[in-house]
Amino acid sequence: MTTLKIHNLGQIKEANLSFGDLTVFVGPQATGKSIALQLLKLIVDTGQVQEEMARYGLDWGHSLPEFLDIYFGEGMRSIWQKGTMIEWEGKPVDLPQIANRKRPNKDETLFFIPAQRVLALRDGWPRPFTDYTPGDPFAVREFSEKLRVLVEQEFGSSSDLFPQERRLKRELRDLLQLHVFSNFHLRVDKFRSQKRLVLGPKGMKEALPYMVWSAGQREFVPLLLGFYWLMPPTKVATRDHIKWVVLEELEMGLHPRAITVVLLLVLELLHRGYRVCLSTHSPQVLDAVWALNHLKSNGADAHVILDIFNAEKTAAMRKLAGTIMEKTVRVFYFNRENGRTKDISELDPTEEEEGGSGWGGLSEFSGRANRAVARAAANAESERRK
Repeated sequence: MTTLKIHNLGQIKEANLSFGDLTVFVGPQATGKSIALQLLKLIVDTGQVQEEMARYGLDWGHSLPEFLDIYFGEGMRSIWQKGTMIEWEGKPVDLPQIANRKRPNKDETLFFIPAQRVLALRDGWPRPFTDYTPGDPFAVREFSEKLRVLVEQEFGSSSDLFPQERRLKRELRDLLQLHVFSNFHLRVDKFRSQKRLVLGPKGMKEALPYMVWSAGQREFVPLLLGFYWLMPPTKVATRDHIKWVVLEELEMGLHPRAITVVLLLVLELLHRGYRVCLSTHSPQVLDAVWALNHLKSNGADAHVILDIFNAEKTAAMRKLAGTIMEKTVRVFYFNRENGRTKDISELDPTEEEEGGSGWGGLSEFSGRANRAVARAAANAESERRK
């Protein structure tokens, strides 16, 4: 297991994290999940981060507070406190030294899809890195720049972005078409010489510009382009030297059926060999993890996984399912009250300690609702028997 330990950084008082093939962070807002994930990016891609910041004219003057404000976002210099300590793979990480000394640039190994990804599109077109203010988080700016490069260079003169036969498995495209795009196509259009992404029925001139898309479609299109970046239309399964993928709050703005398809896309990333880290507020994500754990522990046939996601049992999808059964999964709960993390990978509903039985708070409401209904039903039955 790859390990990251954090002591006194922002809201995090103590975090002991060990990463599997799939790692899921859960917990209330503002408990440090995003800080931990952005820190992971900084640690594994230090030289690349510094190079990108310098290339776009961001100068932190060897100052740690300035560096933190530029990287994590304006006002985030306060996350560094007295006694802050970080360990990666058992070795100390010196953030003041990182800010003070430029590391040699190496190939990027972690691709970060931020929760604020909807900001990546302005009027339906990806924004360049320099379109943001210096106080915006590095992860948002870099993600947006990646999408701009993808659309402008890899798609070139092609007008259709979805569906495309060379992008994503046919089974995944069909599910996205049904549950996200409602049989509309995503394509590049021109409006007064300005390129823009639009939705429209196949073969028809009518187009829906960005501002009239549904909230789910606006949230999903940047995510789709992120998946495109990670799944090149070649025989090579992964993009360049990328080994890690961070995806924050995959569920944002999406209907539960659409979330199911995005989870399938996450499984495709795992199948291709990426290590994936998720943060989520969706109980549906942990439902899927819980089911996967139990299918593995009970020696179920791999194709049963596809029943969970209502996916076709084609040869390609069966192969994907077989790969997933071999992957390791870790789940960590970020506790707001004490600032500590707890390993809840077992997702044991009988565990009494906070964060365990309630799956990090994501199933607490349904549990209370079930108990209330059960009590009401028992009381009603008791009254009838009197």
